[in-house]
Amino acid sequence: MAQRPSATLHFLTLALVLFILLKASAQTEQQQDREIQSHVPKGQITHGEFSDSQIFPGTTREYWVYVPAQYAADTPANLMVFMDGRNYMNPEGTFRVPVVLDNLIYQGALGPTVAVFVNPGTIKPTTAGASVRSNRSFEYDSLGDRYARFLIDEFLPTALHGLNVSIDPQHRAVAGISSGGICAFTVAWERPDQFGKVLSHIGSYTNIRGGWAYPGLIRKTRENPKAIRVYLQEGHQDLNNLHGNWPLANRDMAAALQFAGYRYRLTMTDGGHSGRWGGEQLPSALRWLWDNSAESTVIPDPSTKPQWQPHPDALVNESVPRGTIESMPPWQSTIFEGTTRRWAIYVPAQYDPQHPTALMVFQDGERMRDLNGRWRIPIVFDNLIARGDMPPTIAVFIDPGHDNTRERESNRASNRGFEYDSLGNRYVRFLLEEILPEVEKRYNISKDPNLRAIGGSSSGAICAFTAAWERTDQFQKVYSNVGSFTNLRGGNLYPSLVRKTEPKPIRIYMSDTSGDVDNAFGSWPLANQQMSSAFSYMGYDHRFDWAEGYAHNADFGSSKFPEAMKWLWRDEQHHATYDTSDDLGGDLTLLKLLVPNEGWELVATDLGFADAPCSDSDGNFYFSDMRAPAVFRVKASGGEPIKIADEACSGLEFGPSNVLYGCQGAKNRIISIAMDTGMVQVIAGDVTPNDMAITKDGFIYITETRAHQIRRIDIDSGHLQVVDEGIARPNGIALSNDGGTLAVSDSGGPSTWTFRVTSNGSLDAKMPSMPMRLAIDYSGTFAFNEAPPYQTASRGDGMAVDEAGRYYVTSDVGVQIFDPTGRPCGVLPKIHADQPLTSCTLAGPNHEYLYITHGTRIYRRKLTPTK
Repeated sequence: MAQRPSATLHFLTLALVLFILLKASAQTEQQQDREIQSHVPKGQITHGEFSDSQIFPGTTREYWVYVPAQYAADTPANLMVFMDGRNYMNPEGTFRVPVVLDNLIYQGALGPTVAVFVNPGTIKPTTAGASVRSNRSFEYDSLGDRYARFLIDEFLPTALHGLNVSIDPQHRAVAGISSGGICAFTVAWERPDQFGKVLSHIGSYTNIRGGWAYPGLIRKTRENPKAIRVYLQEGHQDLNNLHGNWPLANRDMAAALQFAGYRYRLTMTDGGHSGRWGGEQLPSALRWLWDNSAESTVIPDPSTKPQWQPHPDALVNESVPRGTIESMPPWQSTIFEGTTRRWAIYVPAQYDPQHPTALMVFQDGERMRDLNGRWRIPIVFDNLIARGDMPPTIAVFIDPGHDNTRERESNRASNRGFEYDSLGNRYVRFLLEEILPEVEKRYNISKDPNLRAIGGSSSGAICAFTAAWERTDQFQKVYSNVGSFTNLRGGNLYPSLVRKTEPKPIRIYMSDTSGDVDNAFGSWPLANQQMSSAFSYMGYDHRFDWAEGYAHNADFGSSKFPEAMKWLWRDEQHHATYDTSDDLGGDLTLLKLLVPNEGWELVATDLGFADAPCSDSDGNFYFSDMRAPAVFRVKASGGEPIKIADEACSGLEFGPSNVLYGCQGAKNRIISIAMDTGMVQVIAGDVTPNDMAITKDGFIYITETRAHQIRRIDIDSGHLQVVDEGIARPNGIALSNDGGTLAVSDSGGPSTWTFRVTSNGSLDAKMPSMPMRLAIDYSGTFAFNEAPPYQTASRGDGMAVDEAGRYYVTSDVGVQIFDPTGRPCGVLPKIHADQPLTSCTLAGPNHEYLYITHGTRIYRRKLTPTK
């Protein structure tokens, strides 16, 4: 006899049917709100063009203004401003904003709202053969108040002329997609007195131009949140590329907004980097944004804390030989002056002084070596070494320093945060210059960086990574548990650095959990996921173990530690694989540029001071030894440098008819050099040139660094004209391939500048389009909850341009690479930290080699500059 369905089953079935019907109804309502309804009054759209900006000089942009049918001149209307305006304005496009506004205003879901749709600026060429240059990234992706000032002070007074719109920021919203999304947030963040609502679709809170910093900045406002509410829409399959991981970045924004007490909503949808899903959600997004009673998203707090059990390899095995632990005398540091610390050395039973032994350094050493604690590392090492799962390894357990003049509070070291969380090379210098020499007095440790590891937990983990990142020649293995890659002292920068720095030969093991801490300094789970994503994208040899629940402690990490050590010390050779499927067409990534297994090779050495690299049309390479003095040529196929002239030049460049020209600031002149005889002819005098760029029609642009100016010289007549003044220290200079853009590095400032070259040779559209990576200033103040102090000057120097349009700018940190719109593509670090990197050029066969002048040496490496 069949059993009758229970009442509970009936109830669940009805509930499921009701849920499906309600969801279908909501979807139908959303779709109807995006379709033209014949009975709904239609707003009017007018079109205009704006080209009078002083903030973005030389730019032109289209815009459209929507005025609803219900607009009344005597009543202030709401205002919405949409970046990438054409995309949002199109009534048949993805968003159909005018249609949606018509319907929602008619329904009373929001009051009469004027919408302004504005495109990013473009810089139109004025010279033959030059191309239009987009200013979108500079305007949208840059942090700061520049775009807000453009909207408020320049553009909106024109676009809204004759219209009565509210001045109440709670009746003014700003919206955008992708880079337009972060731009919208930046406008409200900088000017909450003008805009109190933000609508962001797949926002680029990544490192296109520094947007990664926002979660840390938001968290700092918890005591005084800005009066803005934020709607974030993001796709689960959005981009993961050289600039960052969009889903993680938007989740990080949401977590920060929640922590700081903002009114916000995060809607995670299907799909990737497209407006389709944001368009489908637009009616509900606008309803939430304009409903002051609408609730925020609440990210749940993981509460599962599984019971800890030690790993079997963390238990003493009586049949295994045991190493020894030697407690060392307290160490008085000179690099961390006034501090003392405890430390100890573990020596495995298998140590053989006749053979160099592997090394591993652990921060928070007392805790890590405690035989009754969570880690029990000496026991784990005994077991793994005896079994052959890792080589015999000497371990150094070192505590953070403590101020000699202060009493310890709860056994805490007072200098831990400064030593561990600070970026830069100070801590690794302490290890290499103070601690390891003491270890080497007693034991034979390997110099091979592949046999030297460093590890830690929490702040000790970011400290370990920083040491390897700064000195990969010393440490190439890193262990990290619940790493503090957050804004304790600027560590939230690391995922962006990893994606835009030439990959380093580091093997990294990471572990973290969903229950890790979320506080004023960041979300540890998201920060570690961001790091793992960056390592994966750049092809690093890395492993990330993840678990749900737990907390900011050693429970999960210690339970996986023996497996981590087996993985970290395995003999398997890493073969990098890359997933670049999310790279967009204009993304000129390091991964496209670098050639696998092609590193720097030495071209010349023992020079006095190398500078002025350039090449001719055949790819032959030229440079000057400033102290010889001499100009040399190296054939494209290679070989020894051949002297062609007894001259010192700070800049060399070939001009029309394959004539070689040189800058001689010390002699106050521009010269030409005869290739066959070395004879010199003065082209212009009474100048102090540093570097030069030459147009196809025979004009020379020179930088005069000390005079803070750029001059233009007519080769035929020698006529001089000042075409720009005001850059702090103009240095390197280069023309785009089409000749329409001139780029100038600033050794005394933080940016490289771009200009439009006009038809008469003058320069306009001057903007600091390329943000330079700056070196850490070790003389500055390293403050808690702040990024490290950076130099104010990039020391930007000589430049080059490749076939794909990339700009290469030498600097204090290395060769910095930018795409044609000024977006940073990445950095090739300096080879010798103590040597100046003065300039670069593309030369060799097919101009596929990047040559750099690097102090007393010259190097080159093969690239793929056409991609």
